[in-house]
Amino acid sequence: MSRQMSEDRFTKAWQTDADALAKGELGDPHRLLGAHDDGDGGTIVRAWRPGAEHVAVHVDGGLDYGCELVHPAGVWVAHVDGVKPPLRYELETRYPDGLAVTAPDPYAFPPTVGELDLHLAGEGRHEEIYEYLGGHLRTVDGIEGTAFAVWAPSAKAVAVVGEFNSWDGRLNPMRALGSSGIWEIFLPGVGEGALYKFEIRTQEGEIRLKTDPYAREVEVAPKTAAIVSRSRHEWDDDAWLAQRREQIPHAQPVSVYEVHLGSWRRDPDDPDSVLTYAQLADELAAYANDMGFTHVELLPVMAHPFTGSWGYQVTGYFAPDPRLGTPDDLKAFVERMHEHGIGVLLDWVPAHFPRDDWALARFDGTALYEHEDPRRGAHPEWGTLVFNFGRNEVRNFLLASGLFWCDEYHADGLRVDAVASMLYLDYSRKAGEWVPNEFGGREDLEAVAFLKELNEVLHAREPGVISAAEESTAWPGVSRPTYVGGLGFGFKWNMGWMHDTLDYFQHDPIHRRYHHHELTFSLMYAFSENFILPLSHDEVVHGKGTIYSRMPGDDWQKRANVRALYAYQWAHPGKKLLFMGQEFAQVDEWSAERSLDWHLLENAGHAGVQNLVRDLNHAYRDEPALWQRDEDPEGFFWIEANDAENSVVAFARTSRDGRVLVCVMNLTPIPREGYRVGLPRGGRWREVLNTDAEQYGGSGTGNLGGVDAEPLPWHGQPTSAPMTLPPLGVLWFAPED
Repeated sequence: MSRQMSEDRFTKAWQTDADALAKGELGDPHRLLGAHDDGDGGTIVRAWRPGAEHVAVHVDGGLDYGCELVHPAGVWVAHVDGVKPPLRYELETRYPDGLAVTAPDPYAFPPTVGELDLHLAGEGRHEEIYEYLGGHLRTVDGIEGTAFAVWAPSAKAVAVVGEFNSWDGRLNPMRALGSSGIWEIFLPGVGEGALYKFEIRTQEGEIRLKTDPYAREVEVAPKTAAIVSRSRHEWDDDAWLAQRREQIPHAQPVSVYEVHLGSWRRDPDDPDSVLTYAQLADELAAYANDMGFTHVELLPVMAHPFTGSWGYQVTGYFAPDPRLGTPDDLKAFVERMHEHGIGVLLDWVPAHFPRDDWALARFDGTALYEHEDPRRGAHPEWGTLVFNFGRNEVRNFLLASGLFWCDEYHADGLRVDAVASMLYLDYSRKAGEWVPNEFGGREDLEAVAFLKELNEVLHAREPGVISAAEESTAWPGVSRPTYVGGLGFGFKWNMGWMHDTLDYFQHDPIHRRYHHHELTFSLMYAFSENFILPLSHDEVVHGKGTIYSRMPGDDWQKRANVRALYAYQWAHPGKKLLFMGQEFAQVDEWSAERSLDWHLLENAGHAGVQNLVRDLNHAYRDEPALWQRDEDPEGFFWIEANDAENSVVAFARTSRDGRVLVCVMNLTPIPREGYRVGLPRGGRWREVLNTDAEQYGGSGTGNLGGVDAEPLPWHGQPTSAPMTLPPLGVLWFAPED
């Protein structure tokens, strides 16, 4: 075909598109490129090959057609007479340096994101949008490659760049799919392991190189590219998932070991490097199982380049931290926990995200994931950005992320970080630094709606999972169903209990009589929510010391106080959570950059605290009175709540079938002989646990295994028994029968 014929077919409209393509500003390159009906019974093929010296079209069936360069930037054209589209063909390209490539044309393929997907994404209701946005290995029309898609509605143009095109943003411009704001392209031959990013041209002409928000795998920091990922993990935990679906967490024992994987344990021969998911799996699973915990809760394992954030400044909402291994390594880690009977909870951070320019911040040149107004979009306390929960696509992004970790990684629940900062528009803000809602209030109605939707969808899709809110205010109904006006969480962290209890225990015992009701006040609201009692990582950093170091007295008294605190925590209504290291009374404040001080277990006193926590967990799991009615005020009653002078407290827990456990606490270093305690029934009461036992590092003061109730009413109970209360000790009693 002559150049004149080619130029005749290359109309003015296509010339305009070619000019825009050459400038990197064409929003629909597929309209220009690929195979198109020429209106005369044939097909015109336009190829985009900047820098090529020769391009040819190889049509299925063995026909070859040479192309002509019709635009100096690199648009080549061939005309195939007598054959109408669709047309199966490959492009042969030769470059001046001698490189020759023959491959399918990316612009010959249909969109890989369907109309229904676009519709649901636009409404914020696509629960599996992560299967369509991002980079996914696909086979299209029999050709293997990777489908790329990204949401960037304000971009002038978007291209995918990577190793496969020498990171050259000219070569693979993407097409905009209508008004959805989603850009898409299928690149044949791009396979597993390929590095990529999105090159976004803003309306102002700025080029922004961005990591895929939906990436399943990312490079180890400081590198920031996404990785085309394929999972080869074959799950074998069907029995675990089936059992989970039948369980109601509120009516089950829940004892959580909170862990930062990067610092739980490190190789003593290389303490500066972290252990991987694979290296940690067996050790942590066996340890948590031996210690009697029902769950581990992992500080965020989502990709976060800044290790100093402990995972709370997330940049990869669908990608695990690559420092610890691959996505399949994390899946194997979760499965190993399940094999040992340990559930896995993941910290998840929808409240805010960091300002890294290569990540979500001003993604398409505009405030896309965040609010434009800094009074809504900038978080003054953490220097981060706040998600725009009022935008459907942003809400969908977060909803899909939460579901993803429970679906793709079989996580047994989410602990949602910083919920209070989401609920209030004036959180950490002074007057004039925040914008009221439409009714003039301080509540973030859009965030509230999102949290309700998240919990409704999560619990409908994944029965038996746990959703827990870190929420520190008096917001009503955090753990109540949405149909009665609640936020729909399964549990709420009881921050009030944590602060009041730690404040009490930090007082010298001689002064505790003046703070007695700091210890008892939590029972005024203990049943207003489904609570988890946390002694979390936040209490052992930023100069707060550790649980051990905050206790008064000498070394022996510190450990005795720690043991008493834990026995009180495990007996108090509510599920349990303890941060790693505190189970053996870690002395030095936690640092994410080093291992826990496991050598402390060589000391009998610290090993004794660990023994106690192990026994607390096993006794707790074996005794339904301690967990079966956590949400029911009828499952708790005071025996002695007012003996401030002696710093003695006694209460009882009951199960649905009438089992009872009595907890008696003496929080002074003075042993109390013959202290009479009321008991709800007669007979022999077995001493289930004594925190002053010698195997826990105590003095061995106790009741020789039990007491006999006498028919003497006391403390409002029909019977009673004189007891020996050990110093700084807690006793648990249960009827012998």
